[in-house]
Amino acid sequence: MGQGVSLIGTWMQQTAMGWLVYRMTKSAILLGSVEFFGTIPTLLLTPFAGVLADRWNRHKMVIVVQTLAMIQAFLLAILVLAGHIQVWHIMTLSLMLGLINTFDIPIRQAFIMDMLEKKEDIGNAIALNSSMFNGARIIGPSVAGVLIAVFGEGWCFLLNGVSFLAVIVALLAMKMQRTQKPPSQQHVFREIMHGFSYTFGSIPIRSILLLLGLVSLVGLPYAVLMPVMVRNVLHGDSRTLGLLMASVGIGALTGAYYLASRASTRGLEKTIALGCFMFSLGLISFSFSRRMPISMIILVLSGFGIMVHMASTNTLVQTLSDEDKRGRVLSYYTLAFRGTGPFGAFMAGALTDKIGAPHTILIGGICCLAGAIVYAWKLPRLQKMIQQI
Repeated sequence: MGQGVSLIGTWMQQTAMGWLVYRMTKSAILLGSVEFFGTIPTLLLTPFAGVLADRWNRHKMVIVVQTLAMIQAFLLAILVLAGHIQVWHIMTLSLMLGLINTFDIPIRQAFIMDMLEKKEDIGNAIALNSSMFNGARIIGPSVAGVLIAVFGEGWCFLLNGVSFLAVIVALLAMKMQRTQKPPSQQHVFREIMHGFSYTFGSIPIRSILLLLGLVSLVGLPYAVLMPVMVRNVLHGDSRTLGLLMASVGIGALTGAYYLASRASTRGLEKTIALGCFMFSLGLISFSFSRRMPISMIILVLSGFGIMVHMASTNTLVQTLSDEDKRGRVLSYYTLAFRGTGPFGAFMAGALTDKIGAPHTILIGGICCLAGAIVYAWKLPRLQKMIQQI
């Protein structure tokens, strides 16, 4: 519940950030550059974060990381409300948040397993975690759209900073069973290489992560281009942006509840393919839409598809991983999910300046569809391997 409150603020900040940059610059390439700075640390430092997740106390690390994220939100709010915000400020603070998220994602994902008394509940736990994430996605952008229209972007950043108090208090209230991890005798770099060889030496984990990486590279940048679609194609305002983002959240929340209702992790390898197909077709359809109601319906279906794809990938990867390597495996999950984002956002911004947002989203959807077809072709072989594990 604490994380749910905090994530409402996070989605408010993300919505306001994109709107602020595009309002100040009118440049799609700068919009993509902000996303680039926000995710490039993931590409460089995530394997190191995975080693720390396997070595140190994850509970304490999550508290530290969430506190740093709160400080970043307050700094952004102060600059905007004081009227001193510049594009370079936004770039710098995006880089700071990117550094924080580089450590937050693999540590927090691995921490989910630490909270469970019955390890076989991991699929339901990840799905419920995703439902919280996407419930916030429905509320946050909608609230942000109204706040931006009435008070400006600064209040979104301020409320995001305050919202972190909810998750920090919740984390401090947890009484975790203390587990003493034996000190590692290996050098950090050696552990990173061991995690790499373990992750990509497993054909099922490698195949799943490669598909996720493709989707993140060419498909997920559609979210970065949403302000461009709203202004130039749908001719809307910040409230329109909030409604579209909320539509994605409704679909994703529905997908999360569908996964949470599953009794086991069996068959998730098929669900990964199904989710990718739905998301791909949704992107292709959204690129042709010029009406707001149709766009909202399409984004509900897209949100369902991407959530089912990503949460199923997370669950299956955690299920297939050994406990002592889970943090490092999840660091490569984070790398596939966010590490490809800098290049995807930058390419999407540059391509949008040349051919427009609709055509850029269409190309991304076609590439994701091709990846889903290749994965589905290899699925029978992967299923045999997964059943053996």
